[in-house]
Amino acid sequence: MNQTALITGASGGLGLEFSRIFAREGYDLVLVARSEDKLQSLKQELEQAGKIKATVLAIDLTQPNAADEVFQFTEQQQLTISALVNNAGFADFGAFAQCDWAKQAGMVQLNITTLMQLTRHYLPQMIERKSGKILNIASIAAFEPGPLMSVYYASKAFVLSFTEALSVEIKGTGVSITALCPGPTKTGFEARANLGASGLFKNLKNATAQDVAAFGYRNLTKGKVVAIPGVMNKLITLGGRMMPKALVRNVVYRIQK
Repeated sequence: MNQTALITGASGGLGLEFSRIFAREGYDLVLVARSEDKLQSLKQELEQAGKIKATVLAIDLTQPNAADEVFQFTEQQQLTISALVNNAGFADFGAFAQCDWAKQAGMVQLNITTLMQLTRHYLPQMIERKSGKILNIASIAAFEPGPLMSVYYASKAFVLSFTEALSVEIKGTGVSITALCPGPTKTGFEARANLGASGLFKNLKNATAQDVAAFGYRNLTKGKVVAIPGVMNKLITLGGRMMPKALVRNVVYRIQK
């Protein structure tokens, strides 16, 4: 029997590419996102391409009870989740004092709370089975404060810290957890975040979703805790840790504005 991977935000960008990679590797899939039509189209594509089964769940993961509903769904379907990819997330660009509060709150729910809840649901089962993999999508933003994207950067700092802490807690259990920390990536993410006005995507080299997903999958299978694709991204994160914080936050502000 195939193992099963649950992928959030599967309808586009990195989630779409992760879905294709896991399907090629022989995993059955639980595809989770808001768009039923996109998920059904992806299901058809993946099932036609190989001997795998894809199960679709259209749900808004920014809702407070969404993670519980996802878990209940997989339990009802009697699906054992061998790999969890917490990919769904979004950002917003602009000064916090003028932000859309509902959007910021939804970002925290999705980027932090839903990710944490899904991990809490599936991690105990993986530990009990002594096998399993979790991939959390963080960002190079996790390594520094982000003026004009303050909540997004802070949310990714949580994802990175959370992942690193859990990697120690689960050591020796047969389960691994990885934080993937890409730089700017062309996924459609930038449009939703209103990043057309930001220097983040203008001033830094943009990776492709295919390359980032492939890098993430390789490092997940190796059990690496923190995976940063690209030499420039590694240098940026190193600089964020080595330089004075006052300098870092002002440099990030200049890049983004």
